[in-house]
Amino acid sequence: MTDAQKTAADSPLRTTGGAPPDDGGSSDTGAPIPLLEPREGIPPVIADADALAEVVAAFAAGTGPVAVDAERASGYRYGQRAYLVQLRREGAGSALIDPAACPDLSALGEALSGTEWVLHAATQDLPCLREIGMVPTRLFDTELAGRLAGFPRVGLGAMVEGVLGFVLEKGHSAVDWSTRPLPDPWLRYAALDVELLVDLRDALEKELDRQGKLEWARQEFDAIASAPPPEPRKDPWRRTSGMHKVRRRRQLAVVRELWQTRDRIAQRRDVSPGKVLPDTAIVEAALGLPATVQALAALNGFGHRTGRRQLEQWQAAVDRARTLPEAQLPQPGQQVAGPPPPRAWADKDPAAAARLAAARAGVSALAERLTMPQENLIAPDTVRRLCWEPPRTADPESVAAVLAAHGARPWQVEQVTPLLVDALTATGAENGA
Repeated sequence: MTDAQKTAADSPLRTTGGAPPDDGGSSDTGAPIPLLEPREGIPPVIADADALAEVVAAFAAGTGPVAVDAERASGYRYGQRAYLVQLRREGAGSALIDPAACPDLSALGEALSGTEWVLHAATQDLPCLREIGMVPTRLFDTELAGRLAGFPRVGLGAMVEGVLGFVLEKGHSAVDWSTRPLPDPWLRYAALDVELLVDLRDALEKELDRQGKLEWARQEFDAIASAPPPEPRKDPWRRTSGMHKVRRRRQLAVVRELWQTRDRIAQRRDVSPGKVLPDTAIVEAALGLPATVQALAALNGFGHRTGRRQLEQWQAAVDRARTLPEAQLPQPGQQVAGPPPPRAWADKDPAAAARLAAARAGVSALAERLTMPQENLIAPDTVRRLCWEPPRTADPESVAAVLAAHGARPWQVEQVTPLLVDALTATGAENGA
């Protein structure tokens, strides 16, 4: 570990500074300055092919990194698609694009190919950007950079305030972005989200370099940019809130039938599934196993506001589960690859439990010295898998190979391999292999 890494907590970026070129950074008193308007005002919303072509040309001719953000309508609409895309680049200014009117942004994505994209919490926006043809080949994630640099609060507003000395207005983060036309205050908020993103990126790059972590960050960013699209989740109905109360297979079948019925309705109506039927109602029906519409209507979530026709469709789903043959009922537990939950280790394999305790202590101590969250230093699942099935010989080469096989980046392997070797050897992993 370098001297810079040892003193990472003494970051000069805990103060304000680094303002936009034509502004003052922070006030004479050191208080952060509210950022109320984009530099060039609120840009017009791009909603037709001709205007989009102009934006593509302008951003292709721009210089330097491009700030990118997307707004979704989570909690209002079905799925996680983008309803507004915001961009800013030197020489091009800012742009707001309506993906509902311009659903194919692949030309813009191609124009920016090879350019570094600056996003905040990139993994949240990349799926919806991919759907409209925008896929970066290089990126800089300002939230992840903040985590690696040891900032205690890494939301965009907190980072802009703590690093650049400006206050972003965040009052519209949870609005229904599928609304048309979008109100000016919402558009102003959206444009401001990319206004300082490149400035923030530049300041964080300097701080990561000062701490000796810039190459680590680059490896993390490359891993995000090169990651394949996630595969569809198996049995998504099992993630229904309150599932821990549902124990019997027949009850599980009710959850599955109601969840799938709700999902089809939500998709057809293009609304959030929770607005069709809340998870609490699904669990209530599973536990109660109502035999009639009247019994269903008496349950929480199926109150007097639910129409007769709706009640009948929910009761039909319950009836399908009630009459399902035993062989077709879902199993109570989802088959998960890998080790069991750590709480069961002490009974199943006390030696593995001892290895995990030692490994966790070592990771925690190192993460504290490096001033970063433990999960960014090494994925907890990787540590669990190593400790549950350690290599036959717990030497640095073998441990490093296991970590790399589970997706650890080279910098992570370099940092944690020594302490994990110590944890395995101190608890006799080799003898237990």
